[in-house]
Amino acid sequence: MDLVIVESPTKAKTITRFLDKNFKVESSFGHVRDLPKSKLGVDVEKDFEPQYIIPTKAKKRVTELKKLAAKADTIYLATDEDREGEAIAWHLQQLLGAKKPMKRIAFHEITKEAIMNALENPRELAPNMVDAQQARRVLDRLVGYELSPFLWRKIYRGLSAGRVQSVAVRLIVEREREIKAFVPQEFWTIDALMEKSSQEFAASLYAIAGKPLKKFDIANKEQADTIVADLNGKTFSVSNVEQKERQRKPNAPFTTSTLQQEGNNTLGFSAKQTMMLAQQLYEGVELSQGSTGLITYMRTDSVNLSQKFLGEAESFITKEFGENYADRKVFATKSKGAQEAHEAIRPTDVTITPESVRAFLDPKQYKLYDLIWRRAVASQMKPAVILATTVDMDAGTYTFRATGSQLQFDGWLKIAPEKMNENILPTVKQGDAVDCKTLEGKQHFTEPPARYTEASLVKALEERGIGRPSTYAPTIATVIARGYVKKEQRSLLPEEIGFLVNDLLVAHFPEIVDYDFTAKMENQLDEVAEGQKEWRPLIREFYTPFKQHLVGKDKEIQKKDLVEEKTNEVCPKCGKPMVIKMGRYGKFLACTGYPECKTTKPLGEDGKAAPEEPVDVKCEKCGAQMVRKTGRFGPFLGCSNYPDCKTIVNIEKKTGVACPKCGEGDIIEKRSRYGKTFYACNKYPKCENAYWSKPTGEQCPTCQSLLVYGAKGTIRCSNKECSYKIQQEAM
Repeated sequence: MDLVIVESPTKAKTITRFLDKNFKVESSFGHVRDLPKSKLGVDVEKDFEPQYIIPTKAKKRVTELKKLAAKADTIYLATDEDREGEAIAWHLQQLLGAKKPMKRIAFHEITKEAIMNALENPRELAPNMVDAQQARRVLDRLVGYELSPFLWRKIYRGLSAGRVQSVAVRLIVEREREIKAFVPQEFWTIDALMEKSSQEFAASLYAIAGKPLKKFDIANKEQADTIVADLNGKTFSVSNVEQKERQRKPNAPFTTSTLQQEGNNTLGFSAKQTMMLAQQLYEGVELSQGSTGLITYMRTDSVNLSQKFLGEAESFITKEFGENYADRKVFATKSKGAQEAHEAIRPTDVTITPESVRAFLDPKQYKLYDLIWRRAVASQMKPAVILATTVDMDAGTYTFRATGSQLQFDGWLKIAPEKMNENILPTVKQGDAVDCKTLEGKQHFTEPPARYTEASLVKALEERGIGRPSTYAPTIATVIARGYVKKEQRSLLPEEIGFLVNDLLVAHFPEIVDYDFTAKMENQLDEVAEGQKEWRPLIREFYTPFKQHLVGKDKEIQKKDLVEEKTNEVCPKCGKPMVIKMGRYGKFLACTGYPECKTTKPLGEDGKAAPEEPVDVKCEKCGAQMVRKTGRFGPFLGCSNYPDCKTIVNIEKKTGVACPKCGEGDIIEKRSRYGKTFYACNKYPKCENAYWSKPTGEQCPTCQSLLVYGAKGTIRCSNKECSYKIQQEAM
């Protein structure tokens, strides 16, 4: 018997289909050794030797694998083809010993051909890749386990810092400050509705006396009105017509980061959700023929496609759409240090179309597979050809311009999910007169930069060379879980504690949150993977000055300087001064007489104690009058006898929408324990009906489910299996 060990049981199940009874395929269920959670686990005195242990949850599985290994003739380590997978294979080798022949096999798709080829061509473990993974693990452990307790001592427990997560928070905080500091600037455009041959089309003032206008050349209403008045009564004639054919080329197939970006932009999936679904598609889903891997390995920096896929895609496209659509292309990988799998994310079999397997996938799996399949196939199709038309019309010294586009050949757009809005202009020639139906000046203001979404944050991190594709999803999940950042719709907003921790790190540990320093460290880890650098000297070079700096800052920085701010407020119970403190749920007022006096008050937006409005309600526990207060999650009723009595009553924020499920309750706005807004029936727990987006009160015309407000001004169906969606203006 030969033993094949992979990470996941799903992957094991899929591979079993392709091997005969002489092979036994087993799963390690992830990591079999790791650094301990209870202590640092790195011996800094002994050249940063990692002190690996077998986690409690893995002990039983390791014992079982050892027994199976003892009976096996040959052991094949078939973990994923990246640094993490190489490290798991190395840990398995260390645990199972060298008594039996042990071979490393790797593949980036779970197909019979790939598995058999891997078995015929085993290789040795790659020590450089193992070292690179160990270096990253040790480095992140040293930063996390040394810097996080510092934050606990100076702010409060439960906080954390990390090489990539702290930089991600810095990006989000700095963007928020840009938005707050932004001053809108006014500008105007002169827009016209033209008509020729009974066809109306839009045009805008483009130039005056032959000089093209710049954005702020018309800065106010007076200037706009002067131009409009000057144009009244003037005739318009075509001065120039220009038509050019332009090609719109398809995008390269997905890498990990571009898949996360598109998954967020197009499907609304978080980076974590995208990677989870992609892993399911890679490891195998149950089709009619059994468990089948539908896509190649999903952690990759490469846009390369195998010659086998290129040939199969060309044949498929030619058969389905015709020879004039196929266009075999090889894409070049630009990413420095691309080191994960060596092929882009693509379908394992181009003939397995999304529709052919839709019945076997859940809705989210189907949407992601559809996205991957179309992107990969479209990359091997000819560019779309667009006829771009520009028409200039003169009225005295004023030149108006209209632009149009017309699809001449759809090419890859034939199967791509994105659509092109055509704007076809009437046929005109130089000298033709056109009618001006309406003419008006329109006021505009410049807008602040957009807040980061998960997609744009991943893009920003990748552009700066910070982190690697496999780290983006857990990084974003961590900063949200820690409370540094909250997610509203798709936007990422920093919380008060995010500002505080970021400012502390920027001021006192600039190297941890420095963009260039973090990117340089990633490049050095790549050099370790390539055998150009040893990992222990790299860690020593970072850790020695970092530790000395940390010890100094621990003595220098006082907690009260960070989390306390003097006020003119006086404690109503004992008369002592009150200070603004930072707690887990934001800022609040606290008595300086603590712990003898534990009086606290919520903080208003003006930095003073939030007013407490008495209401005609008695406390059900002590009989004292209840007062209206404002807390982290908005207004609530609290007992006036606080802190001796801590009774609170939530104030329902009604949406005016009746619950369609139970017919008795109302849909109200609520907050999850993580602070995320959602909408649910107020008859809970009797009725558990809930929505993540605010309901409109209208029913979907397709399936009669409740409609909710979506992103970018849309209204969509709350039923995830219904695709109904419209712009709000259409309601």
